[in-house]
Amino acid sequence: MIRVNAILKAVARTTPRTLGVVLVLVAAFVAVAVLQFRLTVFGASALYFVVWWTLLFAILPIRNQAETDPARVVPGQDPGAPAAPRLREKAIWTTLAAGAAFLVALAAFPLTGL
Repeated sequence: MIRVNAILKAVARTTPRTLGVVLVLVAAFVAVAVLQFRLTVFGASALYFVVWWTLLFAILPIRNQAETDPARVVPGQDPGAPAAPRLREKAIWTTLAAGAAFLVALAAFPLTGL
C-alpha cells in the first residue's frame, strides 16, 4: 500500500500530469467498451462520465480531516472544510474505480449499440 501511495503522489504531483493520466485511463476504458462490448464511442463516453461523476461524490469524503489549526482557518471558512482535500489523487482513484464499475456494468448488462 505504501508503494501505491508513493506512485499515486508522484503521478498527482501536478494538475497537467494528473489530467494526462486520467485522460489516458478514460481513453483505455472507452476503447475496451467500444472494441469488446460493441458500444459507440459517444455511448461509452456518456456512460463512463455518468459512472465517474457518481463515484466522485462517493470518493470525495474519504480520508478528509477538518482543519484543526486556528491560525490556518480564514474568516468565513466552513469549520468542516478539509485541511488537505487531495483532489488530484481522488480524481485518479475515481477514474480507476469508475473504470472497474464501468466494465462490470458492461459485462453484466446487454448494452450493445448504446
